[in-house]
Amino acid sequence: MEKDTISQIQTTPLPTREGRGGGSPIVAIVCGGDSSEHDVSLRSAQGIYSFLDKERFEVFIVELNGLVWEAHLEGDKRVQVSREDFSFKVGRRTVKPDFAYITIHGTPGENGLLQGYFDLIHMPYSTSGVLVEAMTFNKFTLNQYLKGFGVSVSESLVVRQGNEDLVTDDEIINHIGLPCFVKPNAGGSSFGVTKVKTLEQLRPAIRLAMEESDEVMVEAFMPGTELTCGCYKVAGKEVIFPVTEVVTHNEFFDYDAKYNGSVDEITPARISDELSERVQALTSAIYDILGCSGIIRVDYIVTKVTEDGRERERINMLEINTTPGMTATSFIPQQVRAAKLDIKDVLTEIIEDKL
Repeated sequence: MEKDTISQIQTTPLPTREGRGGGSPIVAIVCGGDSSEHDVSLRSAQGIYSFLDKERFEVFIVELNGLVWEAHLEGDKRVQVSREDFSFKVGRRTVKPDFAYITIHGTPGENGLLQGYFDLIHMPYSTSGVLVEAMTFNKFTLNQYLKGFGVSVSESLVVRQGNEDLVTDDEIINHIGLPCFVKPNAGGSSFGVTKVKTLEQLRPAIRLAMEESDEVMVEAFMPGTELTCGCYKVAGKEVIFPVTEVVTHNEFFDYDAKYNGSVDEITPARISDELSERVQALTSAIYDILGCSGIIRVDYIVTKVTEDGRERERINMLEINTTPGMTATSFIPQQVRAAKLDIKDVLTEIIEDKL
């Protein structure tokens, strides 16, 4: 089958499908979660709520905070959501969503836990399945897996809580080099990430990262151009968005840069057409290798290498975001606009493909 290019993508309205109760399908935007990005997730939920087609779907926001699951209603009212079937009461009416649009950054929405729950109650959802979510959430595991398919990644190792003394600081630095990055291995945010420049900074950085995850990844620093590219695929169609160039004003693309505007996000990226096409092709290939679903965003560093006496650009994967930020200024909405698509149609396609 010939794949759609961005210029060929059609944005004609999709046919409406009725919900289980005969009316409009009910979509629950599931946000919150138990990580440091709880509040960021709420912002993504508001973004998705503003994007969704309210004439096609009945939409509710459901916030998860530990064992407290609540649906947001008008007038700042909240009602408890049953963990048995994800239903809740609106007046005398019992609402049971037809679809869960997961926008939790971190646990339990980005590591497979919530996906397993929805599988058990037979509710379709927007993201990849349990295995893909668990694998992409664990940065070291993902890197080692994709290396087997020829994807270039940085050199790294893992330090586990309780076993910190199994490897010395000198051994870590001799293997990884300086500078290096120390980050939570299982995490969906920029919290707990440190760029380590000296041996003395290493252990404090590991302790900081362990506040977010009981596994810490120490990763070699790669100087180069940071890029990110989004992608989604539905029945008979793939959409690979334009590439964004990320130019941070800080030491690296940390939380402040990501959420407080200390960064320039340039879409399309200031790179050659050939490199842009290679990044898009790799993004599509990674999507298929893992068997992803819904929208993902893959982050890269492009470095200069010399092979056979010639300098070339190497695309190195950094990480994969399976529940990428969805505020109006987030990368994916930016890339959707650059592709001259309507985010409302994009989200409709993803939902309709699963219902």
